[in-house]
Amino acid sequence: MVQSRTNTCGELRLDDAGKTVTLSGYYENMRKVSKNLGFLVLRDFYGVTQIVIETEEMMEKLSGINTESTLQITGKVRERSSKNPELPTGEIEVVPTDIKVLGKCRYNELPFEINRSKEADENARLKYRYLDLRNPDVKSRMVLRSKIISELRRSMEEHDFMEITTPILTCSSPEGARDYLVPSRLHAGKFYALPQAPQQFKQILMASGFDRYFQIAPCFRDEDARADRSPGEFYQLDMEMAFATQEDVFAVIEDVLPPVFAKYGKYKKASEAPFKRIAYLDALDTFGTDKPDLRIDLTLTDSTEIMKGCGFEPFDSADVIKAVVVHGFEGSRKVIDKICADAEVVSGGKSYWVKCGDDGASLAGGVAKFLADKQGDIISKFELKAGDVVFISAGSKGQALKTGGTLIKTIGAAVPGHMDKEAYEFCWIVDFPMYETGEESGELEFCHNPFSMPQGGIEALKSEDPLKVLAYQYDLVCNGVELSSGAVRNHDPEIMIEAFKLVGLGEDDVKAKFPAMYNAFCYGAPPHAGIAPGVDRMVMLIAGEESIREIIPFPMNKNAEDLMMGAPATVEQRQLDDVHIEVKTEDKD
Repeated sequence: MVQSRTNTCGELRLDDAGKTVTLSGYYENMRKVSKNLGFLVLRDFYGVTQIVIETEEMMEKLSGINTESTLQITGKVRERSSKNPELPTGEIEVVPTDIKVLGKCRYNELPFEINRSKEADENARLKYRYLDLRNPDVKSRMVLRSKIISELRRSMEEHDFMEITTPILTCSSPEGARDYLVPSRLHAGKFYALPQAPQQFKQILMASGFDRYFQIAPCFRDEDARADRSPGEFYQLDMEMAFATQEDVFAVIEDVLPPVFAKYGKYKKASEAPFKRIAYLDALDTFGTDKPDLRIDLTLTDSTEIMKGCGFEPFDSADVIKAVVVHGFEGSRKVIDKICADAEVVSGGKSYWVKCGDDGASLAGGVAKFLADKQGDIISKFELKAGDVVFISAGSKGQALKTGGTLIKTIGAAVPGHMDKEAYEFCWIVDFPMYETGEESGELEFCHNPFSMPQGGIEALKSEDPLKVLAYQYDLVCNGVELSSGAVRNHDPEIMIEAFKLVGLGEDDVKAKFPAMYNAFCYGAPPHAGIAPGVDRMVMLIAGEESIREIIPFPMNKNAEDLMMGAPATVEQRQLDDVHIEVKTEDKD
């Protein structure tokens, strides 16, 4: 049986008065005035329409019918005597001649009020996601997501990129996160892995003679959740270009993304090409992070020389001291203390402060007594005036930068006038180190992407200090959120072997870990480069949402659980036997 409707609930206007129509939708609510008068709101995907019940017969048809049941209503359109300018359909109403129940809601009480579901407990929202999605505000985020993806796809095709889908079942690869493993039924003891990214496949496509590839790619990583990262799976605008340089990638992204942000964004101002470029080490030194929020006009100033040796132990024992100067600060001591406390929660490092006194020639408050002998130099160095506040971080270089970067973000959000909250500010972080010393291992490790081309090629790998070798690697950052990492790829097997040799992996290891890509490159591969901006993060920023779960149709919770479907779940023993798996559980005393 096919249910028909002549119009949607968001379609009818005053010009439709006098027409007989059939609407289908959800019974949102009814204001019952008497036994033969009531005002019912019918809602569908497109909007709402007021239905006026004027007879006992029609009222009886709704007896015992719970809200959120689906109804089919046939009736005549007429002009409303009391119009609602807030609604597109606010000038009309429908008087029904027939009401049919299409799908009955069998519960008298809902887990939350549909139109206020965002105020409900998150676990309840995720468990009853099908009800949460009925909320027009929640639903609008999914509509926005669809439009953005469609726009991205259209723009990529206009730039001559071909959409190619890559495998979901593949082999485990060291991408930097934990794999999701899938046991093989036909090959006992062996496993597929869900791709953390289509990295190797897209590079192999370049070696296969394809020139410009893209896809809206699903990626799977067994990572913990964050506000801007969903556990389990995510989507990215994956792209790769043959015979391309870093500049070619930048030109495409700078042409594709700003119009999408400007068209659909909560804020109508977005950076225009070319985006600002900041070297990785400079970003750390200036902003305390490789994900700077350029909407904030604050930076870090090195204060090690001028503040060390003042008699204050945290400063005297520090390797690095950084300062954030806030001119024209108008907040109270309570505001200053909260900024320092909030920054400590995020960074794990203590923050300090000092204020320029009312006379403009002395320091007051905070750690001023320890800096008394240097106050003239400090006031001069920072060009302080009465009321200006200097926030300070100190410790190891890493801790001082981390705390300083957190102070910038905290102050920017808390102190008026230091953040343009109505804009999208993009920047490129470039010149990443090729290698770093692992915090846990103490050994040389790849800093970013192991498949990146080192700046200086094989000669740099052979002759320079590995920790000073830079790579053609880049991150795209928007409003302090990393949207993507990308790189010019290492397409030369000889350079690849040399690069991996420095982290303790020989030629045999490279061939064993990346056999397809290595062999493909041995047949002659073009220089190529790519990037993969995260779709979920883009939509989150465009929608102005703080949590990435708000823009994903069926997200997991923070513990990587799908409360609606009940995943992860146990399976039957025969299913385990099919894939040669034995489950061992740890005994807990």
